[in-house]
Amino acid sequence: MISGKFAITIHILTLLTKFPNDYLSSEYIAGSINLNPVLVRKEIANLKANHIVESKEGKNGGTKLSVDPSKITLKEIFEMTFESIGLGYAKNQPNPDCPVGKKINQNLSALYADMNQKVSLQLEGISLEDFSNQF
Repeated sequence: MISGKFAITIHILTLLTKFPNDYLSSEYIAGSINLNPVLVRKEIANLKANHIVESKEGKNGGTKLSVDPSKITLKEIFEMTFESIGLGYAKNQPNPDCPVGKKINQNLSALYADMNQKVSLQLEGISLEDFSNQF
């Protein structure tokens, strides 16, 4: 299901791109997003697992970008956050005897696959640097 994780991740990475030589604290990042630092640290952990950021503990600790922002696309970031767009299906099973119910999930799956392909194509052409240059 779609959530705000992609927006949070892009916000984090944009901040890190704007301050390439600084280790930004999760509190500072959370203040920019207006979000609990625990949620920021959760997304930073995912970025760290994907080798996009590095972290340092201590008084002057924090997180900074460990990749060239011109070399990573929003598609790659999206795929680190979600495998695909999923808008979901109804909680209950549709009636298989209904002309709509028997094919609705199949048709939704095809629609979602098409949406994912279009989103991937659009995001593939935008680097983190390109996006960050808008600020």
